[in-house]
Amino acid sequence: MRKFFAATSFILALATGAASGPVISAAHAEATAPSAVQVSPNRYGLPDFGDLVEQVGPAVVNISVVQRSSAQSDNPFANDPFYDFLRRFGVPGLPNQPGGSGPRISRGIGSGFIVSADGYVLTNAHVVGEGESEVTVRLIDKREFRAKVVGTDARTDIALLKIDATALPAVRIGNAENARVGEWVVAMGSPFGFDNTVTAGIISAKARRLPDENYVPFIQTDVAINPGNSGGPLFNLAGEVVGINSQIYSRSGGFMGISFAIPIDVAMNIKDQLIEHGRVQRGRLGVTIQGLDTELAQSFGLDKARGALVSNVEPGSPAEQAGIRTGDVVLGVDGAEVQDSADLPRIIGEKRPGTRVRLQLWRDGRTRDVTAVLGEMGGETLAQGDPQSQQGEDAGGRLGLAARALSPQEARQLDVPGGLVVENASGPAAQAGLQPGDVILALNNQAVRSVDQFRQLLSRAGNRFALLVQRGDARMFVPVRIGN
Repeated sequence: MRKFFAATSFILALATGAASGPVISAAHAEATAPSAVQVSPNRYGLPDFGDLVEQVGPAVVNISVVQRSSAQSDNPFANDPFYDFLRRFGVPGLPNQPGGSGPRISRGIGSGFIVSADGYVLTNAHVVGEGESEVTVRLIDKREFRAKVVGTDARTDIALLKIDATALPAVRIGNAENARVGEWVVAMGSPFGFDNTVTAGIISAKARRLPDENYVPFIQTDVAINPGNSGGPLFNLAGEVVGINSQIYSRSGGFMGISFAIPIDVAMNIKDQLIEHGRVQRGRLGVTIQGLDTELAQSFGLDKARGALVSNVEPGSPAEQAGIRTGDVVLGVDGAEVQDSADLPRIIGEKRPGTRVRLQLWRDGRTRDVTAVLGEMGGETLAQGDPQSQQGEDAGGRLGLAARALSPQEARQLDVPGGLVVENASGPAAQAGLQPGDVILALNNQAVRSVDQFRQLLSRAGNRFALLVQRGDARMFVPVRIGN
C-alpha cells in the first residue's frame, strides 16, 4: 500500500499483492460488451442503479494475493503509527512479526474487472505487488482461477492479469475524456473483503495531480472507496468503465469523501503495450523541468504562468540534440498545449521511443519550434514469468529485473561501451544476488547494450546462464538459475 503524507492527511493506495508474469504474444479477444444500460429515476426522483449493477456486476472480480518475501532482521515499520492499520488490511511487504527467519507470507485482497472474454483482467499494480506471489481471481459465480501476471507498470499503478477461461462476461470501455464533473458514477469492488460491494457518487474533479504521480491525470470522486476497492471499476450511468479506483485521501486510513481513479484510457494503453511488448515503452526527452508561477512567468516575458521551464538538459539527450537549452519554456508538443509543468512528462511518456515530435519553445521573448527524436525512458520492468510455464516466452519475461540502459555519460565514466543499470531486482534476479546499482555488461559472454537486446539474449539463454556484472570497481560473473 502506498501512502503520501500531506500535513496530517495522506493519500492511500487501497490493496495488496505481488508478482509479475509471462508475456502473451497472441492477439487477445475483444470484450463481449453488454448493451447500454438505462438508469431511470426511482419513485423518489433519485437514480436507481439496480439494472446497471445487475448487468455489469458479473464482470467485476475479487483478487486475493499470497506473497512470500525473505525474512529481515528487524521490522522497518515497527515505529510507523499506521503500521497496525496497514497490517490488518494485508498490505504487501509488511512483515508479520519483528524478527524471525525463513520466508514471510503476507495476504491481501483487491478488486479487478474482466476486459476481454478470453480472460484478461485489469487491476492495480499495488494489488499484485512485487516479487513471487500467488494471485487468485474469483468471479461473482464463485469460480476461482489462478492468474498469471502478464505485466505491471508502477508509474501508472496498472497490472494486467490473465486467467485460463473463455466466454467470460466483460465490461464495456467508456471514454474518460467525455466524463463530466458533477455526473453520477458507480464503483464496484471488495472493500475490506466484502465482495460485490456497490457505492455511488459524483465526479468531483478531473486531471488531478498527486504527489510523485506525473503520468496519471486522476479522476477525483466522492464515491465511498476503502481498502480492498483498489483495482475495481468506476462506471458511468451507461454501464461503461471510465476509471480504475486506486487511491483515497484520508487522515485516518478510511474513506473521508475524496477518492481517485485512473482514467480508463491510460489503463487500456498500458494493457495494449503489455500484451504486445511485455513491457511499457515511454518516450524520453532528457530534461529537468519546474513549474512557473506568475512572478517567474513575468520574468521570462510570458503573458501568464504556463508551460514547463527547463532547468537542466542532460548531455547527449534527445533534448540536447534538438537544441533545447536551460531556461527554455516548453509551451506545446505536436500542437498539444502544455498548461502545467506536470503535463510534459505525461505527454512525452505517452509517445513511443523513436517518435519525432515538434516542440514549441519560449526563448528570449518569442516562440520557436524545434524537432526532437525521443529516446526511451529507463527503468522499465522486465515481466517475470509463471514458474509453471517457462518455455517459449518472449524476451526478458523471466528474470524479475527493472533496468535501464547506461547513458553515454555513464558509459564514459565507467569506461565501458554500454550496459544495463539494475534499478530493482526480485525473483531469480534477487536470488542470484543482483543489487540496485549493478551494471550488467554481458550475458553468456555476449555484450549487452540495450534492454531490447538483453531480452533477446535472455530468450535464447535457457534456464541457466551467467551475467558479467560490474559492482563499483569490481567485475564478476553472477550465475543465474530460473525455475528448477
